[in-house]
Amino acid sequence: MMRRSLALLLSLALAFPARAAGLPDLGDVGAADFSPATERRIGEQIIQEIRTKDASYLDDPEIEEYVNRLGHKLAASSQNPQQDFDFFVVKDSTLNAFALPGGYIGVHTGLLLAAQSESELASVLGHEIAHVTQRHIAQLVGKQSQSGMLMLASLLVAVLAAKSNSQVSEAAIAAGQAGALQSQLGYTRDFEREADRVGLQTLESAGYDVRGMPSFFERLQRNGRLYENNAPAYLRTHPLTTERIADMENRATSMPYRQVPDSADFGYVRAKLRAQSGVPTDAVRELNSLVEQVPNDAAARYGLARALMRAGRLDEAGAEVERLRKTAEPSAFVEALAAEIAMARKDGARAVKVLEAARARFPAYSYLDYTLADARILAGRPADAAAGVKQALQNRGEDQRLWALLSRANADLGKRTAQHRAQAEVYALRGALPAAIEQLEIARKAADGDFYELSAVDARLRELKARWLEERRERQ
Repeated sequence: MMRRSLALLLSLALAFPARAAGLPDLGDVGAADFSPATERRIGEQIIQEIRTKDASYLDDPEIEEYVNRLGHKLAASSQNPQQDFDFFVVKDSTLNAFALPGGYIGVHTGLLLAAQSESELASVLGHEIAHVTQRHIAQLVGKQSQSGMLMLASLLVAVLAAKSNSQVSEAAIAAGQAGALQSQLGYTRDFEREADRVGLQTLESAGYDVRGMPSFFERLQRNGRLYENNAPAYLRTHPLTTERIADMENRATSMPYRQVPDSADFGYVRAKLRAQSGVPTDAVRELNSLVEQVPNDAAARYGLARALMRAGRLDEAGAEVERLRKTAEPSAFVEALAAEIAMARKDGARAVKVLEAARARFPAYSYLDYTLADARILAGRPADAAAGVKQALQNRGEDQRLWALLSRANADLGKRTAQHRAQAEVYALRGALPAAIEQLEIARKAADGDFYELSAVDARLRELKARWLEERRERQ
């Protein structure tokens, strides 16, 4: 019962393991000062912890870009299209999604696999987007006044501990805020109802099938009855009631019917997740069986090719990809896989040729930049890799992966100043300012850059030292 009263806060934090020491410093911020900028700052600190220290974070730019493309399409149709959003994926088989402060939304791989249509997946993202645009986190803090910030901090600590030691988590909750939590029960149920209604509107405005929301949530509730205490995580973090589902169904019925086909990318993402799960031989067996059942399903054949590559059966994987390239609609997913198979064969030149053509054909798929840089380095063309990454950085200056690739390319070129300068940006974006400062100092001592590059290193070094000093003052 205690966990049900944590509906919103569990949606913030249940998905990743305990790290009390990494909890963002909320300082003396009062509820009245819990502005969107403050929420964003707290969210940035949490997401840095997840991406750098949480083994469950799925570091797959191809899948992450798909989820962001879907999420940003929904966000653009939300009640606050100016709100910043970032979507990421967590390796967890449970059915869950959660909103962090500041517009950071996490999605479990289990949820991606459980959704039977893209509209169903969009309905969950729309619900989480509504929690952010309606500022439910800030309202929860504000309702408790100054003690709300303390409650938020203590609950985050308690909930983050849940996976590693549920008894410690429950004790922390019970000892700290039992009475306050009970008083929040009705309040968070109101949040859930509002997120349902606002999310449904967003779903319709973005052009998805609104019936995806009640159908998916009803299936979740039905599974919850079957599993009882082991109900899907989404039911525990977002308690479903018959009243809520009925309300969603009534509202969806009053909206115009719209049949929305799934995008090809939806199928490719799910097939990739299947190919990457479990033992490679089991994945090959499962996906081969699926291909036998639906031989014309491009996503199933793509998944089989990925599973074969993972099992080291490169010739068979390559044959499946070539069959796809001849029979299926052109896809960045298929071209990227063709390049990855070539790279696994140590054929960097072939991979570069495939990826350069794919990058020109699919300019919206920015994850191709990462594989192309890798392929150029493998092909002995680090200068081209560095040039391509620098061009991409003009529009994505806060992309950690690009900075890491630039550092690698410069290392191959023997440019130590440029190598460590790029690595410094990786650490700075992770919030590890001391490590970033150390890299810049190494870059300065290498002294193999020209006057302009060394001047840029000095300027950045002064900037990061000032930021680090200010952060230390804030913590005192």
